[in-house]
Amino acid sequence: MKRAVIVGAGIAGLATALRLAQDGWHPLVVEQSATRRSSGYLVNLLGTGYDAAERLGLVAALSERALGPFTTVLVRADGRPKLTVPAAVAEAALGPRTMTVFRGDLETALYEAVRDQVEIRFGTTVSTIDSTDDRVRLTLSDGTTQDADLLVGADGVHSATRTATVGPDHRVDLPYVVAAFPLAHPVRDVPESSATTFIGPGRTAAIVNLGPGRSSAFFTYRCADPARELARGPVDAIHATFGDLAGGVPDAIRHLQTNPGGAYFDRVSQVDSARWSTGRTVLLGDAAWCVTLFAGHGAALALAGADQLGAALRRHGDDVPSALADWETGLRPEVVKRQALARRGMHQYAPPSRFHVWMNDLSIRAVTLPGVRGLVRRGIERQNR
Repeated sequence: MKRAVIVGAGIAGLATALRLAQDGWHPLVVEQSATRRSSGYLVNLLGTGYDAAERLGLVAALSERALGPFTTVLVRADGRPKLTVPAAVAEAALGPRTMTVFRGDLETALYEAVRDQVEIRFGTTVSTIDSTDDRVRLTLSDGTTQDADLLVGADGVHSATRTATVGPDHRVDLPYVVAAFPLAHPVRDVPESSATTFIGPGRTAAIVNLGPGRSSAFFTYRCADPARELARGPVDAIHATFGDLAGGVPDAIRHLQTNPGGAYFDRVSQVDSARWSTGRTVLLGDAAWCVTLFAGHGAALALAGADQLGAALRRHGDDVPSALADWETGLRPEVVKRQALARRGMHQYAPPSRFHVWMNDLSIRAVTLPGVRGLVRRGIERQNR
């Protein structure tokens, strides 16, 4: 039985463990955090991401957690509605083979699918890596050693596996920070079964109200010094940047104050690495490519990457290096496209000026027109082929 050690128990790591276990591998997942983390915002599974979820056997479990279509209301700074995008518009544009879930629910579905098939060690990291043509020998922080046929670094944008294997200079930090956190209960001033979104120069605030346990907040903004913003912490940074807004924002910030540790709060970065593998070690998910939230396909790419990696390993049998090279050749064009879309998407999430805000509003308003919906859907379908 082939042995794989997977670093990281997020979406990419758990999906890889599930796919390899289904193919007869014996995976071990190590996760630096002492417990599972469940923070995050909405993720859309469509195209190859939905296909991968289907092949991994996740669709039934995810359907129970799917958020379904909801109305989005674009609002002004004082909370007054600016324009409304009905749920039917998004539903028609995305098509039937798509699913929207909270990131934490996707991780839960993966964990529940894999926990009885795969050993998962929390509070454990990789201390040393000794890779040869035939094996990878690892020393773990719990003092044990592991001999493996494959090492998968799925430990996120700040990947220690990437630093140890392909070098440290592949993360490209962008001048933005992002915060996302669940809401214990729906906030005031956001209609039920809807989301409100404020988009102003250099910042976006979005709040989703889909009922208890199904509501969350998302903030992102441009800043000159992301490190300084992170040092301030999420409560101070978000209040200073968004405290002037009305609508549901003040209530969301009060939620954040009660549980700042439950928020995802980080700089926005991409990973631009000339190669994702060396020998029998491979990077996957944000550790390898990180398209950023501005692209909106991070979770889908993680699932697709894991599924396609399993397929490549099956095709190539014992020739792991050739399998990794084949996998990267097939997946890299999609990643490059998504990263380019993310760089253009920055103007949507953090418009440089009021003129850009106005242009965004115009584009969103156009999407609501009946004759445009079909064009939008066909464009999304082409992007996801």
